Amino acid sequence: MSCRFLLFALALAVVTWSGCKPEEFVYPDNPVPPYDEISTILVQNYVNRMYIDLIGREPTDDEMDRDVLLLENDTLSAEVRLAVINTLVTGMDSLDGTTYRTLYHEKLYTDLKARFLEGASDAILNERYGIARGMAVNDSLNGNWAGYALNQAQAERYLAVLECPVDMEFQEIDVRDACQRMMWNGVYDQINMNSFNFVNATFDDVYQRFPTQAEFDVSYDIIEYNQPNLLFGMSANDKPSYIHAVVWNPEWDEGMVRWQFRSFLARDPSDAEVLEATTEFLLNLQTADIQRYILQSDEYAGF
Repeated sequence: MSCRFLLFALALAVVTWSGCKPEEFVYPDNPVPPYDEISTILVQNYVNRMYIDLIGREPTDDEMDRDVLLLENDTLSAEVRLAVINTLVTGMDSLDGTTYRTLYHEKLYTDLKARFLEGASDAILNERYGIARGMAVNDSLNGNWAGYALNQAQAERYLAVLECPVDMEFQEIDVRDACQRMMWNGVYDQINMNSFNFVNATFDDVYQRFPTQAEFDVSYDIIEYNQPNLLFGMSANDKPSYIHAVVWNPEWDEGMVRWQFRSFLARDPSDAEVLEATTEFLLNLQTADIQRYILQSDEYAGF
């Protein structure tokens, strides 16, 4: 009887516990500090990090003093953080003959090359351009017009990569176009030789995942055999049309958000963060819109 009683009491306790709301604990000695109590050294670290991440260099002493004063005078509000970010993204102040805006797009270009081309230098791209262009000229002199067309097209693809920072700065292209250029050139082909590696690399670089078997089979046939098929609802029959399909779909937008979160916060975004940041990004297809979303946060600032 005593054993049955104990089992009954235990069951009753479990039922009673499961029907109750968990107790909430409040720790009065661990409040969130007000922004006006954030130390100046943390604000300086925030400014320094923004400069490095957005324009690829540390702020000068004058820039540091200016931006720290601006942030602290407005108690680190979201609006003043955005103002500092916008200065680095779009500012036209002259800095040794250049501008913040130019530095920003050169840094974005460098980041895109690191993402797609293993950081290939402009010297390498210029060398490849010169070789392809020279071969095209020789072909034209020898009357080999088929060879000329192939080599000239290859040269133009290298040149298109090199022109990305200026074209993005002056809104001749957006970052979607820049991603296409990064994957449609001989350097990317050499890094990811053969169709098997090319398909896996494009999915990993763009979406941060590998293709499903069905996606791989379709993509491989398009690239290897120029077999027409549908990929993400778009028609493709060769490598350039395959690349076009890869970047013109909603998962590319999410891939851009995930890339920026991993770059700036070293983590993947939550579903809610993906939705909010993607909504901001789709307004103009400017990477800066994702960056503004992230860089305003206390998590990024370290506050």
